[in-house]
Amino acid sequence: MTRKEFKRHFPPRDLSSHKGDFGKIFIIAGSKGFSGAPYLVSLGALRAGAGLITLAVPQSLYPIVARKSIEVMVRPLPETKQGSISLKAEKEIRAFLETQDVLAIGPGLGQQPETQKLIRDVALSCRKALVMDADAINAFQGKASLLKKLKGQAILTPHPGEAFRLFGARVPKDDEGRKKYAQQMARRYRMVLVLKGHHTVVAASSGRADVNLTGNPGLATGGSGDILTGIIAAFLGAGRDPFSAAKCAVFIHGSAADLAAKEFGEISLTPMDVLKYLPRAFKKILKH
Repeated sequence: MTRKEFKRHFPPRDLSSHKGDFGKIFIIAGSKGFSGAPYLVSLGALRAGAGLITLAVPQSLYPIVARKSIEVMVRPLPETKQGSISLKAEKEIRAFLETQDVLAIGPGLGQQPETQKLIRDVALSCRKALVMDADAINAFQGKASLLKKLKGQAILTPHPGEAFRLFGARVPKDDEGRKKYAQQMARRYRMVLVLKGHHTVVAASSGRADVNLTGNPGLATGGSGDILTGIIAAFLGAGRDPFSAAKCAVFIHGSAADLAAKEFGEISLTPMDVLKYLPRAFKKILKH
């Protein structure tokens, strides 16, 4: 993707715009010991222009996350003894999802069997645009064939390790091999695949693919992917098609990291630095 192409997807906002024009985003994330993930996903969506964001977390995390996430709506959900979201939350999740435009699910949810079943049940019943990251991807490990039954427009965002565990095939290290791998899996499972890493590949089931050239090794730290998930969800919520939403998100995420690295360097770069520079990346790229 080029800056010129990115700009075509972001015309100036209409003066009469309201928050409903930019998507209702439902994020399900977090578990005991992983309170940062939901915070980062929601901030990624917020900084990327989402209209309304509702963040669902296990009940015990609610006081922590609600106190910190003052710019989004936070919902507590029933949890397991281990502090992850319980199957008892499924009915509430599915009912609320009917009022939303996009579901982003996975970061920090954990791998408790009950929670993993909840993830599969919710994802497979979802008819809205869907972003699956981290533990939502892990929930389909050994069950990749179920992905063909997804009803909504789905975007999966695995790193190479998650892709290997999900698809049972190792990700090549060279750019051309990674591109072909992503195209093959996107076509086979009828989804948009964001294969993260150096030169992240975004591939659609149609065979289209985009190799991203923004970003730097400073993104190789926990939390960077959570922000990307939020950005993708926000772009979907504003009405972009899944392939365009994904490749635009990867491009601006990497662009923000490149700007941040000029101040902080790659070694010291943190996810919060990327968030800080996201508005500057938008402003630089979209200036007329």
